[in-house]
Amino acid sequence: MKLLYVTDIHGIEWKHNEIFHIASSLKPDVVINGGDILPFKGNLLHQDKFITGFLDEYFSRFESKKIYYLGQLGNDDLRIFDDLFQKTCDKYSYVVNMAQTKFEIEGSKYEFIGMNWVSDLPFGLKDRARKDTTDFEHPKQIGKQYLSTPNGFKKVEDWFSYVENLPTIEDELRNLVKSSNMSNTIYIFHNPPANIDLDVTHAGQKVGSKAEYAFLKKKQPKLSLHGHIHESPDVSGKWYSQIGNTICIQPGQFRQDEDSLIYVLIDLETMNLERKMIKKDK
Repeated sequence: MKLLYVTDIHGIEWKHNEIFHIASSLKPDVVINGGDILPFKGNLLHQDKFITGFLDEYFSRFESKKIYYLGQLGNDDLRIFDDLFQKTCDKYSYVVNMAQTKFEIEGSKYEFIGMNWVSDLPFGLKDRARKDTTDFEHPKQIGKQYLSTPNGFKKVEDWFSYVENLPTIEDELRNLVKSSNMSNTIYIFHNPPANIDLDVTHAGQKVGSKAEYAFLKKKQPKLSLHGHIHESPDVSGKWYSQIGNTICIQPGQFRQDEDSLIYVLIDLETMNLERKMIKKDK
């Protein structure tokens, strides 16, 4: 089985379109989008228009080609639009919302399990933020903390107290749908794990999830796919690593360079991995 994996393209239409064109040409069995699918520029409360407009038509193209598209929203995609995203995915038999769920392609030995929670980050939008573990140390916060609501953004007056009442990433992993055959399971975690240099920020900070690292070390799935820290591969020099026998992939993405697209091609039988970068045609 062949996969095309991309993440963190933030509603940039030419990048979405290019992924479809590449998939149409190479004909992978599955395209996977690891999170942060919707636009990050402008008014985030208008992300619903991107779902009902661009994404709905976009998904229909994968349906017409009979190419599976497995995607999930990320930390910059507002939670108030989760139901709308789910309903849009549900219109198509070849499109699956992977957040906190499992999917098996009929006739395939592989299963895919997604999770889009992230360990707390410095930035204000906290829709998908959690403590990583019970002893997690929060990063220094930038600005005010807020959540999306149907009536706009709501300020969280005391984020540190509020998050104490939410499940940790460790809890979320414990309660995640279970694999039936770990050696043939592919996890899609928007957050990268700690300890393997797939989580390094521009400032050199390592911000990956210790809970994910422990989970993958114990469970030993075939593959785990990550994103979130766009710059990490360029800072650390690593876009894939291993936790025991588990291959972990973090393609990276250039938020500051909207004219570049990065994706990874994966052959699950040979475990041949290719990281590709293309530039937008001027």
